[in-house]
Amino acid sequence: MASLGVNIDHIANVRQARRTVEPDPVTYALLAELGGADGITVHLREDRRHIQDRDVELLRATVRSRLNLEMAATPEMAAIARRLRPDMVTLVPERREEVTTEGGLDVAGQLDTLRSLVGRLQDDGIGVSLFVDADTPQLEASAATGASWVELHTGSYAEAAWSAQPDELARLSEGSFIARSLGLRVNAGHGLTYQNVEPVAAIEGMEELNIGHTIVARALAVGLEQAVREMKALVQNPRRDPLFGSTRP
Repeated sequence: MASLGVNIDHIANVRQARRTVEPDPVTYALLAELGGADGITVHLREDRRHIQDRDVELLRATVRSRLNLEMAATPEMAAIARRLRPDMVTLVPERREEVTTEGGLDVAGQLDTLRSLVGRLQDDGIGVSLFVDADTPQLEASAATGASWVELHTGSYAEAAWSAQPDELARLSEGSFIARSLGLRVNAGHGLTYQNVEPVAAIEGMEELNIGHTIVARALAVGLEQAVREMKALVQNPRRDPLFGSTRP
């Protein structure tokens, strides 16, 4: 049964649109936890376009589930993480011109740097996950860094045409199998919605799904607490769609 990490970056997006004090993502993290969120995820970007340093500090003091800090693999972000000690750090690729994270981290292309950073973070008691595509070379490189987790990038599956989704789902399922065979624990996220989450939640070995935009969008209609309850029900009790067949490789 997968758990649900709720990404609250888009709450901060609304606040930063007016450069004001509301809505406060710290308050909405509490509402997400009341709705059953198993963890709170935020991405502290280098350009601070949404989540601010102040947010992460207050979340570290107030989150009662677990705090997952998404960040680029830079010295500045490493220093912040080592000072605040989130429960988990997820290392992600980051380009300032992108609207949201596009694709997985090239772990194989920067293995030595990432191995060193992963080691320092884990020595401080911080769990480390690498946000990667479900490709064997990247998964093998992720295991070589010494990280405990990978988060499989589900963007290709989420954006695929209906007819192509079974192939993308099979790729994620195979990626989960390979990751686990390498000793890695498996999370997933990016672009998942109320309409497409269940097949991913049903993948063998899936531990946590990190989901944000669709929950915040639904919260506009039903309220955040109810939005989280609805998503958690889908994550924990996914239906097996006969069209997709078994999600096991």
